Amino acid sequence: MSKLVARLGIPVLTVLVLAACGSSNSSTTSSTASTPTTSSSATSTTASENATVAAEVPAAMKSKGTLNVATEAQYAPNEFIAPNGHTVIGMDADLMNALGAVMGLKVDLINSNFETIIPGLAAGRYDIGASSFTDTKEREKTVDFVDYFSAGISFYAKSTVNPGVTVVGDLCGKAVAVEKGTVEQEAAEAQSKVCAKEGKKSVTVLIFAGQNAVNLAVSSGRAEVGMADSPVVAYQIKLSNGTFKLVGKSYNFAPYGFAVPKTTGMTAPLLAALKVIMADGTYHAILAKWGLLEGAITTPTINGAKS
Repeated sequence: MSKLVARLGIPVLTVLVLAACGSSNSSTTSSTASTPTTSSSATSTTASENATVAAEVPAAMKSKGTLNVATEAQYAPNEFIAPNGHTVIGMDADLMNALGAVMGLKVDLINSNFETIIPGLAAGRYDIGASSFTDTKEREKTVDFVDYFSAGISFYAKSTVNPGVTVVGDLCGKAVAVEKGTVEQEAAEAQSKVCAKEGKKSVTVLIFAGQNAVNLAVSSGRAEVGMADSPVVAYQIKLSNGTFKLVGKSYNFAPYGFAVPKTTGMTAPLLAALKVIMADGTYHAILAKWGLLEGAITTPTINGAKS
């Protein structure tokens, strides 16, 4: 996973500069959703408590009554900050609100730094991580994942630039911007080693703490190409008014998963809740609301990492 920001109704480059001042800072935000730029389905995007699923929630969580959900809210349309400056909205926010309702729990979405979320889950600071996490076998060593979506890696660049990138092998000799701690960073660094072994120029991997800075690197020309998750790149390009373009082919499609501590007993009820909203249409309505139906899956799983 990596992330991009775009505030609704504001030109994208203005947002990139303004948001770079600190949207990655941790803060607690409301779990109320807002209206996206994409059209929504006629089916409701809200859910209600399911007694059977609620009965699976561990007693300690029932007593607390609220799920503390960590997310880095700068990855539109998956999770980002609403125009009011503090509410976390997006696909993951809507899904978590629906899942919480099915389990009979309130949801508190906490804007956090992406690379601190999994350690925070392991340390007990958060109950769930909902931040476009690619489910990987390495991450499964620390947390469990309830897989709910499918996304790949995409390349994007300024519309006025032709970086000559079609596949990941074309990155040799290029300057590539990625967010720290993401699968895109891993992919770019791995390809750089391949380039060196083949006697080609290595990849200049520019690593940033947040996706806002990645966007700025691409828009300013410091990076020839950026890498981020496919639904995020597509959404950003749509909102950029021609500033960015898709380059090359998306690849390495893998599941997104909600990250859950291994010891809390919340993995099974979360999976059960996900099956409920898939069956009643809420899941598809939420994805349609954010224009993300292409990533819908039919069979949710626990720890379904491909690599």
